[in-house]
Amino acid sequence: MLRLDDISYSVAGRPLIEHASATIPTGHKVGLVGRNGTGKTTLFRLIRGELALETGDITLPPRARIGGVAQEVPGNEVSLIDTVLAADTERAALLAEDSDDPHRIAEVQTRLADIDAWGAEARASSILRGLGFTADEMLMPCSAFSGGWRMRVALAAVLFSAPDLLLLDEPTNYLDLEGALWLETYLARYPHTVLIVSHDRALLNRAVGGILHLEDRKLTFYQGNYDAFAKARAAKLLAQESEAKKQDARRAHLQSYVDRFRYKADKARQAQARLKALAKMTPITAPQEAALRAFSFPEPEELSPPIIRIEGGIVGYDGKPVLSHLDLRIDQDDRIALLGRNGEGKSTLSKLLSDRLPLMAGQKTAANKLRVGFFAQHQVDELHVDETPIDHIRRMRPNETPARLRARLGGFGIGAAQAETLVGSLSGGQKARLSLMLATLDAPHMLILDEPTNHLDIESREALVEALTAYSGAVVLVSHDMHLLSLVADRLWLVKDGRVAPYDDDLEAYRRMLLTPDKPAKPEKPKEKPKRASRERLLALKSEVRKCEERVSKINDMRDKLATKLANPELYDNPSEAAVWQKKYAEVMDALERAETLWMGALEKLETAQTGDAA
Repeated sequence: MLRLDDISYSVAGRPLIEHASATIPTGHKVGLVGRNGTGKTTLFRLIRGELALETGDITLPPRARIGGVAQEVPGNEVSLIDTVLAADTERAALLAEDSDDPHRIAEVQTRLADIDAWGAEARASSILRGLGFTADEMLMPCSAFSGGWRMRVALAAVLFSAPDLLLLDEPTNYLDLEGALWLETYLARYPHTVLIVSHDRALLNRAVGGILHLEDRKLTFYQGNYDAFAKARAAKLLAQESEAKKQDARRAHLQSYVDRFRYKADKARQAQARLKALAKMTPITAPQEAALRAFSFPEPEELSPPIIRIEGGIVGYDGKPVLSHLDLRIDQDDRIALLGRNGEGKSTLSKLLSDRLPLMAGQKTAANKLRVGFFAQHQVDELHVDETPIDHIRRMRPNETPARLRARLGGFGIGAAQAETLVGSLSGGQKARLSLMLATLDAPHMLILDEPTNHLDIESREALVEALTAYSGAVVLVSHDMHLLSLVADRLWLVKDGRVAPYDDDLEAYRRMLLTPDKPAKPEKPKEKPKRASRERLLALKSEVRKCEERVSKINDMRDKLATKLANPELYDNPSEAAVWQKKYAEVMDALERAETLWMGALEKLETAQTGDAA
């Protein structure tokens, strides 16, 4: 059992955690959540004993081992498999022990059997394979891999060592979708206690059974996964807001009495009593949820479809093909998720679509004036750390006023304070926002996003979903965030075996396929697929859906204006005029119902037509 009892800690005089308490039972998997900067990583350091508490105690079972991903990732000449095996220090020490004492030899052999030392290599290989390494790569030295892949090796090592308390801080930031899905399953079966900092809703919904929320310097434990936490927290905030309103009303009533009677002799005593009651009331603050830090993508003009067409395409490096037989089409209203294991060619396809890589053969046609925005995680690392966000955007927009430049940054949640802060001092999330802003500065008609949610907290991820939904350009997504993919993408392309083809099933089916690669589902009786609609038919249906949406939006605006009019008490001084406006409101509500019916019908027709639609 991990017990946090009345703990406090400050940084440079600013309290991060203040008289907070929580208990995590042994064997529980718990997600630690909270906005960026609230102190989640600091709490991990306190648990590990790297920082000294100002008040309180942190207690663990005797001899409990604490493990986390090492900050210094291995970069030596030791092979990946040996690096992971060495993480089990007890096994390594027992195997290295040299004794002539028969009794000691027997003890060592018994202990090696108890910890399954002889099956260790198979377990280590299984973990590395789950994190994306091939059998050949496991025998290669760590120095042969980049920093992101070395982080996977460090993660594999701590998982293999199986500590009693496993502390993981954003482990999916260095994983692809396949690795993230594997980690979900592994953690759900992990036999000891897990405390994980993550902004990945899918991971927090599938791998944990409790949520520890760090907010306002306090810790609150919620039973259940992230969705259960979100519902419970919403109800708590609603109740808190209601209580705050009630208290405000009571305060106003008491204050009104005091103001009226405090100077009247016969009422002075009662007024003084009410003043004391006001002073004793503990303020209930209405929850001030930080505003959703929205993204404001500039709107591109509409281009004639298709915006990109590739026929018979072959692409690769140094004359060696990576992807062949490419026959792809992208329209401006497409939302495409690229699926496929690491190394299959998703990044290669992204570079081709963004003109960062030419075709080796075949034909690529792009619309005139097509602008493509490209965001990849490595671009965040390529920002100039000795410059401010204002410096970055001024280089691209030298003629714009400082106020306009700040407004652009503000549209991506980079406030006035951060605008003049050196990039090297910004958080990972703020750097990601800056890179997204730079990628979309020219109002691209197509936006290619490679792992855009790394370092973004859950609220920022929700804001990104909203921005992409409202964006009128095409979107091509590569992400390990299943929540983002499920809400944004309406087309799935599978990159596999050197080809790119539509994936006809949904994301949940893809997840099942990845988690059971050696157990293919029994073939079902083939279902008759609807006849594929032509591209022209699909474009017409999409246009009809947009028109219906606009009609519903306009009628909703009319309804809101009428509702405001009817909410005015002065209207009812003239009953006949009120009756006229009420009749108009009823007519608008009827029109809204009809418009919504037409909209739903258009959506159903489009969904039916898209069944079996080819890329």
